[in-house]
Amino acid sequence: MATVTQPCPSWTRGSVPLSKRVLPRRRFTTRLTTYPQAALVQAPPPPPPSSPRDSSSSIQLLTLSRANDLQAEARAMARAANATVYNPQLIASMYGSQPIKVVRRTLQILTALGSFGLKLLLDQRNGALDKNRRVRAVELKDIFTKLGPTFVKLGQGLSTRPDICPPEYLEELSELQDGLPTFPDEEAFACIERELGLSLDSIFSSISPSAVAAASLGQVYKAQLKYSGKLVAVKVQRPGIEEAIGLDFYLIRGLGIFINKYIDIITSDVVALIDEFARRVFQELNYVQEGQNARRFKKLYADKEDICVPDVFWDYTSAKVLTMEWVEGVKLNEQEAIERQGLKVLDLVNTGIQCSLRQLLEYGYFHADPHPGNLLATPEGKLAFLDFGMMSETPEEARSAIIGHVVHLVNRDYEAMARDYYALDFLSPDVDVSPIVPALRDFFDDALNYTVSELNFKTLVDGLGNVLYQFPFNVPAYYALILRSLTVLEGLALYADPNFKVLAASYPYFAKRLLTDPNPYLRDALIELLFQDGRFRWGRLENLLAQGRMDRDFSAKEALQPVLKVLLSPDGEEIRTLVIKEAVRVTEAFTLSTISDTYKSVPDFMRVLVFNGNANGPIITSETEMQNLIELRDQVIRIWELLRSSNDYDPDLLLPILQVSSTVFCIIDYEPFTD
Repeated sequence: MATVTQPCPSWTRGSVPLSKRVLPRRRFTTRLTTYPQAALVQAPPPPPPSSPRDSSSSIQLLTLSRANDLQAEARAMARAANATVYNPQLIASMYGSQPIKVVRRTLQILTALGSFGLKLLLDQRNGALDKNRRVRAVELKDIFTKLGPTFVKLGQGLSTRPDICPPEYLEELSELQDGLPTFPDEEAFACIERELGLSLDSIFSSISPSAVAAASLGQVYKAQLKYSGKLVAVKVQRPGIEEAIGLDFYLIRGLGIFINKYIDIITSDVVALIDEFARRVFQELNYVQEGQNARRFKKLYADKEDICVPDVFWDYTSAKVLTMEWVEGVKLNEQEAIERQGLKVLDLVNTGIQCSLRQLLEYGYFHADPHPGNLLATPEGKLAFLDFGMMSETPEEARSAIIGHVVHLVNRDYEAMARDYYALDFLSPDVDVSPIVPALRDFFDDALNYTVSELNFKTLVDGLGNVLYQFPFNVPAYYALILRSLTVLEGLALYADPNFKVLAASYPYFAKRLLTDPNPYLRDALIELLFQDGRFRWGRLENLLAQGRMDRDFSAKEALQPVLKVLLSPDGEEIRTLVIKEAVRVTEAFTLSTISDTYKSVPDFMRVLVFNGNANGPIITSETEMQNLIELRDQVIRIWELLRSSNDYDPDLLLPILQVSSTVFCIIDYEPFTD
């Protein structure tokens, strides 16, 4: 849906009868008050039932409402039956026979961008880059605006990248998201009536006399539904938008064909990436599809109390008109305005990151265009997602592979990282990954010298990109959109905190998923993370539990269950052996460290008399080995405290370990294990 707006004009001042604006012999005035910084939001839930009879009635009403909603959606789909879809062959045949139009548009683009590039070169030569930065930023914004919706989309992406663009460019390009020129209101009102087959005054009791916001593909009006009195946002598509975007993508696709054919340094299929992006932009032109996207998104992610998704009014929606709920809100990059409401930008960004991780790695259905105008802070502190035209999906196999890839990165297992690219569909099965391993090692060995909290996601993306360019990788379109989504969120956070790192904010989610997810791939990844060279890595488990507890959905009751269940399974022989070995080692650590602590509490003269002053008393082991055992004991105690202090901790969690250990101790002699 269209996004945050500049303060709306008064809905009473200057409103005029529509009979004088659009519709002959029809009087239709506006009566609503001003709502600055307005946007869309989910309506409050209905109050809970007060009795079984009320509960039964509520269920019947909900069922009836859902049935009516489905019928209304079906009618909206029928209205959008002839919506435009992206067909590169059809576009090529259309514009291939219009050389004059193609040449004219090509010259327009080259002239606009070429003159801008020339000015930058002159500024650089004259040492005036910094001095003229604001002027050039305004010029680039104007160029993108004049070049139309395709280039506005490009500018929207750049406006969220402080690591690429100077502040002046960020500020100016951010205005592209809601400061675009509007098209005539008369055309918009006529489009509403034509698409819905109803007169305005039969739908709305009032509507803003002019658009309150303009987006790249349409513009938004604020209205009040006649039948219910609800405030809604009505998005109306720009006239002639299909032709304008089609011509731009015809030219861009031609450039992609040229790159694929003659520029060997770029190994990705550029045409495929362009087609994927174009297909999604054309999907945005079908507002019924956008409404269905919003419905699905809300079902999956609005279960969290701090996430807000607007409802769709299907009876007033078609391919070119979308009607959704309306509410006030502030763009996520307007830090001062957010703080004036008593909210914190970083809290909202963290909410967005956690929701995005669920989108990318849990359900695989994600919002692929999260620029500042589509992410709003509501006065209640919720994060509202808007504009569901551009969505994407992560394949199920890739979701697990991405998490496994993170595990292999943490373990510095570059051979496994290289093999992950098969599961991620980066490489065809016949490609030898052995030459890729040294390149991964060269980059990540240096990058991993930083802690997770110091790692910048953009740095990793750029470094990985350098590796990808050297080898025959074919980056899937969904992966490019994932990278864009996460870099956008990190870019938004940098407005509030220049030291913010999206990887540090994401790590608790990864830890929780590894500890609790029963997926066999993730279970094996967790075992791989915790066991190395026949030893259990207690430090890794402690870190995972500490990080996982930071995720609000972490369940101590479910922690480690996927691995613990393997202990008692027929396929768990290898891990049982490792657990038994570690149980003996832990028992030794507790026993000997307790003896050592007791000995140290004995007065000095007693130690001399009884043990001749031996540092470890009766324990015959080196000081280094003793320190290792004490450290192991302390780690186990800390892990126990982390589990026990969790709200839903259940002691039965450790039963599989106790069962395995007790069984073995009954049939083997105890032999202290030291290593």
